[in-house]
Amino acid sequence: MIVTFFIQRILWVDCIGAILTGVGLLLFSGWLSSLNGLSPTLVICHAFVHLAYGAYSFSLAVRNQRPMSLLLLLIFANAAWACFCVVFAVTLVGSAPIFGIAQFLLEGVYVGGLAIVEWNRRQILTNP
Repeated sequence: MIVTFFIQRILWVDCIGAILTGVGLLLFSGWLSSLNGLSPTLVICHAFVHLAYGAYSFSLAVRNQRPMSLLLLLIFANAAWACFCVVFAVTLVGSAPIFGIAQFLLEGVYVGGLAIVEWNRRQILTNP
């Protein structure tokens, strides 16, 4: 039942997750950079990617009717980011602590899952 609730509001889950992650990355960028073995600049850039993405997904979530092209852009961005996360994680193996690798892998799974759910519901999401 709770899963159905979130799936029906998947665009809100998407934008809130991205915005909260972006804010969290900004607030804790110093701590996360040392924990992940990444430069603070990279963590801050990562945060801004999330905030920009969150703003875009919010712009879709608030619409009554969503053009399929804009929704597909969101879905493909999610899928691409999931792939980038896996590449980042693999690149970090051997040079970063396990937490940094796990963070990117979990983010990739989460964002990839969003892409799958949004793809499967794309017709419904265009006209909720």
